[in-house]
Amino acid sequence: MRILVDAVVVASAVSALTITPRVLARRPAPVRAAGRRVLSPAVWLVLVTGPVHVNQVLFTVYVLRVHDGDPSFVARYLPAGWFDLASSTPALRTMAEHFPAPGLLAPSLLRVQAFLELPFVLLAFATVVRWLDTDLYRRIARSALLPSASASYTAVFCLVEWDLRNPYTVDDVLIRTVSAVVTPLFLARMAARDTATTRVPASVPGLLVFIGSLGALGALVLVVYDTALLYSLGRLDDRLPLALTALAALVVLRAAAVRVSDRSGPTLSFVVHALRHWLLLFFVPALAIRYGLLFGTPRPALAAGVVTAAVACVRAAREASAGAGRRPRAVAGLTARAGCAVLAGTAGATVALRLTPPSYAEVALLSAMGAFLVTGVAMCGVLDHFRKGADNG
Repeated sequence: MRILVDAVVVASAVSALTITPRVLARRPAPVRAAGRRVLSPAVWLVLVTGPVHVNQVLFTVYVLRVHDGDPSFVARYLPAGWFDLASSTPALRTMAEHFPAPGLLAPSLLRVQAFLELPFVLLAFATVVRWLDTDLYRRIARSALLPSASASYTAVFCLVEWDLRNPYTVDDVLIRTVSAVVTPLFLARMAARDTATTRVPASVPGLLVFIGSLGALGALVLVVYDTALLYSLGRLDDRLPLALTALAALVVLRAAAVRVSDRSGPTLSFVVHALRHWLLLFFVPALAIRYGLLFGTPRPALAAGVVTAAVACVRAAREASAGAGRRPRAVAGLTARAGCAVLAGTAGATVALRLTPPSYAEVALLSAMGAFLVTGVAMCGVLDHFRKGADNG
């Protein structure tokens, strides 16, 4: 099992490094004339999240009526943390009592989620990319990166399914394979019809709004995983304050995104370039790296993450230095300022890791990443400000 997950990590990282230069070399994706309104990935993400939770309600009804409220018939095949049902909720018990044919709800166990998990993950990533740069979003959707990511994610999902095999594993693998074919076709069609033309401005407010949006969305994704995708709707009451806070923050931040200014500086431009390249490179191996830390060997997963980040920074530095005319003094100054920002971001991430409770690894990683980006962007803004002041002086 470990060696197979490691192989997916390596293959995904190599394919991303191989494909991305061709994606960047292609002409910008043509923007079609405005016609019928197309829903954004964020809206589709909401529409997919709805059925995920509806399925949890139906599964609870199924367990209450068919298995007397005891999920042990399937829980014994899976690790601790699954199947914390909301079976004591009065509304669900009333619904279960009056449901006409509970036996028909058997597919709500694992099968429905097996189809919906891939679009949920891909739509979350597509939402982030579209917030950053709609042209980049369309480039990814019309390139080999999208089917490669679908194949990589599905391979990891199926390997984990097999490692936790149960009487429904074969069904789940087949369903995930169908989803791996259907989902990228749908996303590509949706992106091709998207007429938006937005890009995060290379300014401190613009980048902070983007990072805040990323953090809020990440928190919501973690809540969905921790409750609905682990069949643990009983935890929703405890997670609801976090979910509502993240949702409110996300609404405010996305409203603010259209009002931020574009007072760019060379170091902040480097950050935007680095984010674009990192999202391109990380798109395919993202899930393999995440599961490689748990089900594979951590070193290859960590190495893949470091390599994608390093290559993104190198490519971003080339683009930023080209904007500076490749003058040796300007390039050296940009490199020094970027190095200071990385050090500041690392310090911020270290503090966040120390302050975040270690009980939930994903929360700690999200906090560390957010602190790294916020601290680094703030430092870039300060350095660009002093550089501008020195130039004016």
